[in-house]
Amino acid sequence: MADKKSQSDQKLDSVVARARSDSEKRGHGYREQALKLYPWICGRCSREFTRVNLQELTVHHKNHDHDYNPSDGSNWELLCMYCHDNEHQRQTEALASKGIALDGAKAPSAKFNPFADLKSMMDDKDS
Repeated sequence: MADKKSQSDQKLDSVVARARSDSEKRGHGYREQALKLYPWICGRCSREFTRVNLQELTVHHKNHDHDYNPSDGSNWELLCMYCHDNEHQRQTEALASKGIALDGAKAPSAKFNPFADLKSMMDDKDS
């Protein structure tokens, strides 16, 4: 009986140790760092957040490079999920207007021309 209890205690200690370790690792992630550095307010619409709705606050990378995470937070801004989606849509549209696809490749140009035979159609009507 004592052997089962000690196994149970060891299992519990292992679970608690793993939970603490995982919590510490998460604390070193850029989201947690940004939440510690900045007030919980959207940088665009100024919506305020609490622990209840904090999951709706996202970390936006200003230069759109998710691998660039300086510890001073200079590449981050906190945005609500709506402003964050809007920011990424604006970036996508800006690239598309320059003919660049999201993956960086040149976007294919349109090949169909609806007015290609217009001149010949107009000439046919005149005759």
